[in-house]
Amino acid sequence: MCALRADLGVDLGTASVLVYVKGKGVVLKEPSVVAIDQNTDKFLAVGEEARRMLGRTPGNIIAIRPMKDGVISDYDITERMLKYFIKKAIG
Repeated sequence: MCALRADLGVDLGTASVLVYVKGKGVVLKEPSVVAIDQNTDKFLAVGEEARRMLGRTPGNIIAIRPMKDGVISDYDITERMLKYFIKKAIG
């Protein structure tokens, strides 16, 4: 069990995700994009790196935005993306 605690806020947007940490301000601002290998269901890239892959991936890799029109369109991918961003933001 992790004893680390951080007061944070997350702005989950269609275009980007912002993570705010109390006392530090906005510590992360990344595009809401994930690149996934469809054969293994493994995340290959998240955020800016995945955004650069949009429209440039081979057939087995998809780069998607799990938020559409302000609504979560894929809960599983959004959950995994949020966990990644929070871990990246707070270490």
